[in-house]
Amino acid sequence: MYSGKNLYSKEHEWLSVDGDTALIGITHHAQDQLGDIVYVDLPDVDSEFEIGEEFGSVESVKAVAEVFMPIGGTIVEVNEDLEDSPEAVNKDPHGKGWLIKIKIADQSELEKLLSAEAYEAFVKEESK
Repeated sequence: MYSGKNLYSKEHEWLSVDGDTALIGITHHAQDQLGDIVYVDLPDVDSEFEIGEEFGSVESVKAVAEVFMPIGGTIVEVNEDLEDSPEAVNKDPHGKGWLIKIKIADQSELEKLLSAEAYEAFVKEESK
């Protein structure tokens, strides 16, 4: 289910790294736990965040969940399509439902993230 090309955080975000930029979204597991997503709050372009900082939130019919930076960086793009179609996060969380694109501040922070296999094991353990 989880792409080996991506990296994952224990806060249930995924990253797709391309050089010095990365797309970030919430994982399939996270959107499944939230249920039907009705609103996504994203930061402004050029905002800077440190690893672990809250950068936005995802609101569903069940709850509001904060979204945290898996690595530090500067926002270079936000998924404006989510303004009119937040349900894209449910339909395609690892594709069209991406949240933000960042310029990576420190490539070494990528080493703290999980592989697809490690993330799947983490989710399985967490669900016990």
